[in-house]
Amino acid sequence: MVSWMLRTEYPMSEKTGTLTTRTILRYWLPLEATWLMMAAEGPFLAALIARLADAKLNLAAYGVIVSLAWIVESPIMMLLSASNALVHDGEAFRKLKRFAMAMNAAVTGLMILLLAPPVFKLIVQGIIGLPPDVAGISARAMTFLVLWPGSIGFRRFYQGILIRQGKPRAVTMGTIIRLSTMTAVGLVLGIFGRMEGASVGAAALGAGVLSEAAASWLMARGSVRKLKAMPPEACAFGRSLTQRHISNFCFPLSLTSFLSLAINPLTTFFLGRGRFPLESLAVMPVVSSLAFIFRTGGIACQEVTIALLGEKGENRAALRRFSGRAGMLASAALALVVFTPLAGFWLKGLSGLAGDLARFALWPARVMAALPLLEALMCFQRGVIVRARETWPIVTSTAVQIFVVCLTLWVMITPMKIIGALAAGISSVFGYIAGVAILAFAVSRIPARDRS
Repeated sequence: MVSWMLRTEYPMSEKTGTLTTRTILRYWLPLEATWLMMAAEGPFLAALIARLADAKLNLAAYGVIVSLAWIVESPIMMLLSASNALVHDGEAFRKLKRFAMAMNAAVTGLMILLLAPPVFKLIVQGIIGLPPDVAGISARAMTFLVLWPGSIGFRRFYQGILIRQGKPRAVTMGTIIRLSTMTAVGLVLGIFGRMEGASVGAAALGAGVLSEAAASWLMARGSVRKLKAMPPEACAFGRSLTQRHISNFCFPLSLTSFLSLAINPLTTFFLGRGRFPLESLAVMPVVSSLAFIFRTGGIACQEVTIALLGEKGENRAALRRFSGRAGMLASAALALVVFTPLAGFWLKGLSGLAGDLARFALWPARVMAALPLLEALMCFQRGVIVRARETWPIVTSTAVQIFVVCLTLWVMITPMKIIGALAAGISSVFGYIAGVAILAFAVSRIPARDRS
């Protein structure tokens, strides 16, 4: 099975010319499976925490620490797209690796600083406004995520190389290893340990990411050896790639990731000051995880677009059609869940929410049914822009998206007094619409050979 996952599946010649749906699917399906499995970790850990002691407090604490960890890791999330787009040869690999390892060290140091008691107390109690009991649970759980950011950056760097080398199935194998480790650690600690639920979830999450990082490095060794063995005359792109070029390419993507992930703590800030704050904080991890499951297909479209767009954008129309169809199907599937009795089965049966919390989560989940389509459109647009190496428009669209989210949240929570969780769902949709509109204008200015 491992050799099947690691073999080079797609000749590089298939990445240009006439691109068929079959070729796109052979790239997209393994990456969609990867994101889908990653989406399962949120509901699994939330369901596990919901079945342990003090579920409401621990679910709220877990949601806060995951949001904070995402912010710390945000600068290195772009390494997947960066290595996919830039590692053309051995020299480019060496230069980008130095950049990536420096970034990983920086975010690990930032995580250690965040864990300092005065800093952590200032953020979770002074800024977010958590009650002292929830803040204490959060602080104890956060220690299990100290290596999380660096591990994410390490594995994303090597996963980008695997995708570029035509091995998306290897990325799927790494995710299988991650989920297996996470599940085993979570169940053992949940059943036999005496840890708080939020700490169980954080420990399982951290162990899973460490195992995936190691697996990604091991599976990429063959591709790395080939890159390092390339003769100097085949490394013209890498020789022209300076650290300044890398920084100019990566900085906007890092800023984009930071801004994108900042939406979660900003939303938490507003939820803590709206109606039913504790209930909203408790259900939002479950609702967001449900929406994320159906957004995964759209997220996979970004790396597929970067890999298959073609040097002159000749495959843009085929990839645009594919992304739109994938997004529409995903939104329809999410609507089928949240507008039918399947919603109760998911929220109460699988996620473990009590009856009152399940009812509280229903409408926030329903308003998010449009997100999968919007995600697919946005990720296709981002893929086109990244491939063109013009990454600043992505920052602009994300900044507009955040502004719309915050403005909508403030209007709904402060003057209108709408329940926090429902306001969060509506603001997410409005923010995505604004972001897609900005990117559509940017993509229209990037020339492509196919204008159909």
